[in-house]
Amino acid sequence: MPGLLIRDLPDDLHQKLKERAARNRRSLTKETLVILETALKDTSAVQNNEPPAPYKGHFQLTDEWIDQARREGRQ
Repeated sequence: MPGLLIRDLPDDLHQKLKERAARNRRSLTKETLVILETALKDTSAVQNNEPPAPYKGHFQLTDEWIDQARREGRQ
């Protein structure tokens, strides 16, 4: 089975991992595997390349609304 070595792991991240492993009664290795497995689960359902359906409701686009959106940083 392949191994993984993580170099230069920040101390605070290591401490959080240790605490999480202890809470879950796992070793650091097992806790890391659980985190990786969760993060890398099958995401094919999420990766849908189809565009969303067009908006079919009514929306009044006013200058005031556009100005507010620009002030909020929306483009």
